[in-house]
Amino acid sequence: MTSGNTSRSRTVALPGPYAAILTDYASALERSPLADSSKTKYRSRLRGYLAWLANQADAGATDGDPLADPIAATGAVRDFRRHLKNGRRAPNTIDTYLSAIDDFYARRGLGKPQARRERDARRTAPRALGERRTRRYIRHVQLTAGPRDKALALLPYYAGLCISEVVGLDLADVRLSAGKGELRIHGKGRYGGKIRLLPIHADLRQALTDWLQARADWKGADSTAVFLNHRGGRLSDRAARDIITGLGDAIGLNDDPTEPFSPHVLRHTFATQLIRDGKDPILVAELLGHGSLDTTRRYALPTEADKAAALDALITDH
Repeated sequence: MTSGNTSRSRTVALPGPYAAILTDYASALERSPLADSSKTKYRSRLRGYLAWLANQADAGATDGDPLADPIAATGAVRDFRRHLKNGRRAPNTIDTYLSAIDDFYARRGLGKPQARRERDARRTAPRALGERRTRRYIRHVQLTAGPRDKALALLPYYAGLCISEVVGLDLADVRLSAGKGELRIHGKGRYGGKIRLLPIHADLRQALTDWLQARADWKGADSTAVFLNHRGGRLSDRAARDIITGLGDAIGLNDDPTEPFSPHVLRHTFATQLIRDGKDPILVAELLGHGSLDTTRRYALPTEADKAAALDALITDH
């Protein structure tokens, strides 16, 4: 395909068929968990891509149908990325275009086009525990922690919560029933103020059930907070961090000076395992409360441990 010249996406009038496609996408986007600012940006970015596709079609430069064929879509997206680079768009801008296009194609059932991000070459995934260390942590928590600390320490891993969301839980936010359960999470800080509903993993459900039973005998049992301190008040963010970090310290997890072990490492582990298991990034973004798929995509990047492990494949003389 040729690069072509297009106006900025906000000034482009789309031909009828492309306008209908954008309208359908915008309707689907309104029902998504993305932040309103991201929805606006995604609509704008997709408009720019569709306008470019329309110009390519008019010029007879299309190869296949980029709106129906995954192979043609990948070729088109790569050419569009090149078009943006030739137009000297900033790397962050190019990447938000690509994230919007990923979301668009995922909703059309065509999968994610294989186009490299501008920031991938200089980024790595956040620190996450590998399988062996994850099992070791869970086993240590299950065997040594009391009911409160066990439920507290498993929530960042089994539900992907940040620590402010954990200590912010009220009793009304935890719904347990035979064989299932649901958490109502009030997003805080950079995760927005939106409420999201999460299913409860079976192991976490048991830990929460045990804690809520034990909680009835604690000072402050009549308060609304799920997690109490020994004075009967809501457990603080700092105290919760100390409990989880202490559990990790006891089994040697705090050995990375670049990113010490913390509740957020457990949240990263939750996300990394889901992404690497092939789960839909849109679903993972919803579970984490991310407003942008760019934030979720970083979990697909290699970690420093991945890079170091890759070198083990090299042949040596011993």
